Amino acid sequence: MPPAPERGLAEAERVELTVDAIAPGGHCVARVDGQVVFVRHALPGERVIAEVTEVHRGFVRADAVTVLDPSPDRVEPPCPYARPGACGGCDLQHVAPDAQLAWKTAVVREQLVRLGGLTDAELDKLGVRVEALPGGLLGWRSRVRYAVDAADRAGLLKHRSHEVVPIDRCRIAHPAIQQLPVLTERWPAAEAVETIASTGGDVTVTEIRDGVPTLVSGPAEVREVAAGRDWTLPASAFWQVHPAAADTLCAAVLDLLDPQPGETGWDLYGGAGLFAAALAGRVGDARITLVESSRDGVDAARANLADLPQIEVVAARVETALTRRRITGPVDVVVLDPPRSGAGAQVVRDIVAAGPRAVAYVACDPAAFARDVRTFTDLGWRLAALRGFDLFPMTQHVEQVGLLLPPLIAL
Repeated sequence: MPPAPERGLAEAERVELTVDAIAPGGHCVARVDGQVVFVRHALPGERVIAEVTEVHRGFVRADAVTVLDPSPDRVEPPCPYARPGACGGCDLQHVAPDAQLAWKTAVVREQLVRLGGLTDAELDKLGVRVEALPGGLLGWRSRVRYAVDAADRAGLLKHRSHEVVPIDRCRIAHPAIQQLPVLTERWPAAEAVETIASTGGDVTVTEIRDGVPTLVSGPAEVREVAAGRDWTLPASAFWQVHPAAADTLCAAVLDLLDPQPGETGWDLYGGAGLFAAALAGRVGDARITLVESSRDGVDAARANLADLPQIEVVAARVETALTRRRITGPVDVVVLDPPRSGAGAQVVRDIVAAGPRAVAYVACDPAAFARDVRTFTDLGWRLAALRGFDLFPMTQHVEQVGLLLPPLIAL
């Protein structure tokens, strides 16, 4: 008789395993009888007891619930909710600070090799690493969205779940947000509560009911300070959540692009105009075109950049603006700051066709960035420089700024 097939792991089953390499998404990889297990709350090299949380065809997900042989990089999480079965907002609170940077660097490298088609030697030459931002690992998050449970209590969600975890406070939230009474009040009929502590000193609370925001406290527009300018924007408009992020990214973009007086520029997915303003400060009266589809972003850009008439704000999706020639080349420098899903092959092709001398790509997802890098390289371009920044300490997220150059352009 043929041997009986091996039984796969079942949900809620506990199994002892040895953790292998870091994987994207805040997991590490392990294998049990050939079955792939993505394990949270673990570190490479550890021997743990893991509890299966999800079963999929070809792999399972699990949480390390008992650590038998800890890694030297393991620390006690500063938040009591950063554990299996509790809040899913932080992925790496059990990881020492330097090891968090190494973790994110490993993810960036792996994605650029596997999806971007680069070699380890090329990445070594680029000196790929993730840098910490000032301010430490806690108290940095200036925008927090709380979910509301059936008992009208605000809290945070479990990992990959709609279940709300009531908490006393979020340790990575800005101190001004931690001091708000959001978590002690009841929120009948609300599905979420959004909070902001801006770099300009404004603190707001907004209640979301049936998708409609209603301001509860604080100003309807908040002030941010970045790139040597004051910015006023609606509480609903996008802004970076780390207080040091905007200045850090602007500095990296300007350093890599090195825009010169008289050069024209595009700021694609430009939001309120942070990068457009930074470019204008270097190129003088040369034309800068900002493209943004969000109404809040367009309105904020037009209001905040009114003193810079060389900046044109185009209200459109980037894909539409390029394919329908709402904007046209030639252009000298491009800042590309797409959403998490990336720019996509058609946008990359249209940028290349416009003939810029350089593109600064600001990326919040290593996989999407790597796929777009692959498209650039397939078109003859190259990733000439790359910097990583830990804009989201304690989480698995990482920001990158890459410099892409056309053929025969040297640094």
